[in-house]
Amino acid sequence: MANIKSAIKRAKTNEKARLRNKAVKTNLKTTIKKFDAAVAEGDQAKAEEAFRLAVKKLDMAVTKHVIHKNAASRKKSTLARALNGMTE
Repeated sequence: MANIKSAIKRAKTNEKARLRNKAVKTNLKTTIKKFDAAVAEGDQAKAEEAFRLAVKKLDMAVTKHVIHKNAASRKKSTLARALNGMTE
């Protein structure tokens, strides 16, 4: 454990950020799984709603610097392709 006051504070801050990042990532994964399940069922309305929620969660994760903006963009593109593939 750190002995210097600023290092102790930094360790506490890092732990809080780690827990926040973990919660955001877990929530994001769950949302994407719900979208995938809706696509697998073939339920168009449910998939569209899940898609909107997933995009929102991805954008929030980028805002909080949990994931990189290009990673979020890539995931959104993949989800959009899956959603558009349903309609055809």
